[in-house]
Amino acid sequence: MLNIIDHGTRTDAPTLLIAHGLYGSARNWGVIAKRLSDTRRVVAVDMRNHGESDWQDTHSYADLAADLAEVCEALDGPVDVLGHSMGGKAAMTLALTQPELVNSLIVADIAPVAYTHSQIKYIDAMRNVDLAGIERRSDAAALLEPMVDTPALVPFFLQSLDVAERRWRLNLDVLAEEMPKIMGFPEVEGGYDCPTLFLSGDQSDYVLPEHRDVIKPLFPKARFMALKGAGHWLHAEEPRAFVDVVGGWLER
Repeated sequence: MLNIIDHGTRTDAPTLLIAHGLYGSARNWGVIAKRLSDTRRVVAVDMRNHGESDWQDTHSYADLAADLAEVCEALDGPVDVLGHSMGGKAAMTLALTQPELVNSLIVADIAPVAYTHSQIKYIDAMRNVDLAGIERRSDAAALLEPMVDTPALVPFFLQSLDVAERRWRLNLDVLAEEMPKIMGFPEVEGGYDCPTLFLSGDQSDYVLPEHRDVIKPLFPKARFMALKGAGHWLHAEEPRAFVDVVGGWLER
């Protein structure tokens, strides 16, 4: 089963399961999970090929959804599921294929569509960091910063660096090979007819008005909200607003 970080005490409210995005980890969601755990149990996972979870040879959304399903069953679901970016696509695939495991769904800044851009440049950047002489995370930061176009992403990536072992806790080879699947979205029949929130950053272009024509047939109860001033990494850029919106929606 996926590695998990468990927050909060069990209550009568459904457990909230958090699935991170590409190059992320359960640790990235620590602050958000802690704040949301005041009223419910919150469980964040390391997706396969990330963090402390096992490395696998494949990284399709069918695989990721099956991994999440195993966690849901261990948590005595159904559970509320929150997924960001890649984790959002995995969460949507889970809800569409095994809806009995998902009480409600929150999709953070992603749509069930294929994107034309790629995130391979960040794999190339991490591969090009010479870890042999790394003694502390700041050493790696100095090497990574010139190769990353968005400075705020550097500390995010470095959370997946095992300094003691001088290795990335990311299966970069498989993620690179499976990048077309990660950027795509599987063909799934049917729909998920339970409450669904699509929460995006108003400065992001990942969820566009034209995507609603794809979203609505799959998620007929979808509602849409945008966080002012936030981009794709909305939970990191506007954490208080993110918690307020998600917490309010869960308690609706």
